[in-house]
Amino acid sequence: MRDVVVFVPGLMCDARAFGPQIADLSREGPVMAAAPVQGERIEEMASRMLDALPQRAALVGHGLGGMVAMEILRRAPDRVSRIALIGTTPLGETPQRAAERDPLVVRARAGRLSEAMRESMTSAGLAPGPQKAGVAGLLEEMALGLGAETFVRQVRALQRRRDQQATLRRILVPSLLLCGAHDAACPVKRHEFMAEMIHGAALEVVEEAGHFPMLEAPEAVADALRRWLAAPMLLRGALGH
Repeated sequence: MRDVVVFVPGLMCDARAFGPQIADLSREGPVMAAAPVQGERIEEMASRMLDALPQRAALVGHGLGGMVAMEILRRAPDRVSRIALIGTTPLGETPQRAAERDPLVVRARAGRLSEAMRESMTSAGLAPGPQKAGVAGLLEEMALGLGAETFVRQVRALQRRRDQQATLRRILVPSLLLCGAHDAACPVKRHEFMAEMIHGAALEVVEEAGHFPMLEAPEAVADALRRWLAAPMLLRGALGH
């Protein structure tokens, strides 16, 4: 029996961000979702999640959720059997990008969360097509449900995050890097850079998707995750470690 697949949604998203994949993969084994909505640092979010996770888990993290997944792997590698990172980055926040997020926090605290989220979505990038309006609507619905205080906490966590490149270089479990071709926030080149750091990592680019491939191209993402779950475990001895 496979380990529990734990979906970790990104900024201002709940389990519905992975709704199609949860419905699909739950037919084949146990799944759960854990949104990083508590804590103002990635480290705090990871600590809270570790308390709730099964002893061994296959982590699937998107965006901020991918950063939390990397921190869980850094802190407790024995608890992670596989890792899939979608639309995310191992790099720390630049001072310029951190400063650019501050006006969004001001808007959210002033009761203009919808406006802040629309700006965030525009900069992140959604693929053109008939699905775009529906995806944007669901993203706004999830954000409004979580509220302004969650937005502020999560943005602060993004601003304060650590660099995880060393964590990626130490990964010895089956790894998937997945990116939408239209992702402006975490572009394909960033995922190619990550793939070079991780021994044996699979890289998949979803041509018809942007920053939210789970919702923009759900079947392609579910198929990629299924291939990742079927990949054999890496043998430490074969890596020369």
